Amino acid sequence: MEFLSEQYWNNRYLTNNFGWDIGQISTPFKFYFESLTNKNLRILIPGAGNSYEAEWLMNAGFKNTFVCDLAKEPLSNLKSRCLIFPDNQLLHSNFFDLNIEPFDLIIEQTFFCALNPMLRQNYFNKMQSLLKLNGQLVGLLFNTVFDSEKNGPPYGGNLNEYLNYIKNTTLKVIKMEPCYNSIEPRANRELFFILQN
Repeated sequence: MEFLSEQYWNNRYLTNNFGWDIGQISTPFKFYFESLTNKNLRILIPGAGNSYEAEWLMNAGFKNTFVCDLAKEPLSNLKSRCLIFPDNQLLHSNFFDLNIEPFDLIIEQTFFCALNPMLRQNYFNKMQSLLKLNGQLVGLLFNTVFDSEKNGPPYGGNLNEYLNYIKNTTLKVIKMEPCYNSIEPRANRELFFILQN
C-alpha cells in the first residue's frame, strides 16, 4: 500500500481527478458552522483540498481559520476563490510534520479517508497534540467499505475501528452517530462526530 506523495495529489488536482470534491461546502458542515458563535476560534482544516469549508468560514468572519495540505495546487485554488485568505494561514505541509500553536477546533472533511490506513492511529495521536485543552475535532467519517479501496483512496471504515483508535488517546467522544444531513451520494454512509481533548 503506497504512501501518497505531494506529486500524486498535485496531479489529481491538476487533472480534476477527485470525485469527492462537490464544488461547495457540504450540508453537515454548513449546519454545524452556522451554530458556532465564537468567531475568534482558532480553526484548522487539514488535508483541506479545495476547502470550500475554509472559504465559507473566512467569508463568515472566522478570520483565524488555517488550512493545511500536502499539495500546493488546492491551496492555490482556495486563494484564487477567496482573496482575503491570509497567505500565512495556507499551510503547504505534511499534516504529520505540523509544529504550530494548538487549535480550538479542527475540522475533518475527507482527509482521514484519503490517508493510508496504516496512518490512522498516527492521525488521532497528531490530532490530540494539535488541539488545545477542551479543543474539539469535528467532522465526518465514512461508515462503509469501498470496492475500489485496493486502488487507493477513498478508504472506508466503521464505528468500532474508529473507537479503537480513539481509546488510545486523551480524546473523548462527545458524539459519534449516523449523519442525518449528508449529501445524497454519501447518505447512510457517514458518521458525524465530535471529539474533545
